[in-house]
Amino acid sequence: MKRIFLIASLALGLLITLDSCSPKTTSGTVAVKRGDVSGNWILSNVSFENIPEIAVKSFLGENSYACFIGSTWSLTNSGNGKYELPANSTCGAKTQNIFWSVSTADETFQFKKVNEGEKPKNITDGYRLMLSSADDNNMVIKSPIEYGSGSAYVVLNFTKAVR
Repeated sequence: MKRIFLIASLALGLLITLDSCSPKTTSGTVAVKRGDVSGNWILSNVSFENIPEIAVKSFLGENSYACFIGSTWSLTNSGNGKYELPANSTCGAKTQNIFWSVSTADETFQFKKVNEGEKPKNITDGYRLMLSSADDNNMVIKSPIEYGSGSAYVVLNFTKAVR
């Protein structure tokens, strides 16, 4: 009887130890999936965390972050997509094809600008942004910016476009 009790205690202790040492795959929040990001979005607002607005000169390959305010982003579930800068932006109207993806492991939204005749797999430059949240109506993406010795972000606030 003592042997059975000893073996059961050792087995239970081993299970508890293994469970406590195993890596955890979640940060406590629900992971954002590709389906949460797919659709048509309007960049309604740009804000800044730990960085003054005036310090951000160019953004995502354009002359100013202001170019993107009011832009529409069409993101298909296949990874193909585009964004359209509005005619009233400081950069003028522009349509840019992109190839995008979401990584749930590191909670990022990444995309490559794709020009006519290019294949996304042959493009080495792109953008990796932090995907803070996405639901049926809103999406928040943060772009890390080097500023001083701390973390700074340009925060992109999207609303779902009604079509």
